[in-house]
Amino acid sequence: MDLFAWSQHVASWRREVHALYADVRVNPEPASAHTSWVERRTILFDEHPATPRQRGQALQHAAYDPAYRFVLEMQPAAPEEWAPTTGSDGAVPFTRAGRFDIPDIGSLDVWWLGSYGNGIFVPLRDATAGRATYGAGRYLLDTVKGADLGREGADGLAWVLDLNFAYNPSCAYDPAWACPLAPAGNRLEVEVPVGELSPIGG
Repeated sequence: MDLFAWSQHVASWRREVHALYADVRVNPEPASAHTSWVERRTILFDEHPATPRQRGQALQHAAYDPAYRFVLEMQPAAPEEWAPTTGSDGAVPFTRAGRFDIPDIGSLDVWWLGSYGNGIFVPLRDATAGRATYGAGRYLLDTVKGADLGREGADGLAWVLDLNFAYNPSCAYDPAWACPLAPAGNRLEVEVPVGELSPIGG
């Protein structure tokens, strides 16, 4: 596929993803929002020309569990640099901006993308990795790509962290992709059995 066609497909993909999460944020019923998210993502991955899904693969998601939805304020954390190498982008610079302390789950570092676009990035790897979920971990928030579950609370300072919306990076479908994977501060000792599971087939 030539660059002219591919650039249009990727732009379309990004619009679809941003619109999907915009609808999640305005839906007052988290379980309903999750159902729509799963259905629309499945169609997007099955039909869109920019999908990372390989022939024969199918998306798989766990049922929604409200016990894994949290609304939390970000806590301060000492700055730390992280520069994973991702495909043709080379080293991508991140700086730790804070952390989320999730009750009965553990802590997740919050990373600030310091290059073009900027944004909040929260990957995670839990005890299901390599069994029920992708072995290198999943993503929860990636605001530069539109994956943003919103904020709540009277002052608007609390972030929605709904682990039911954890999703696979592109490299879970095709090893040709190189993705930022969960560093030490984003690895959980407990199981997070919700969200997107390992793809079927392929």
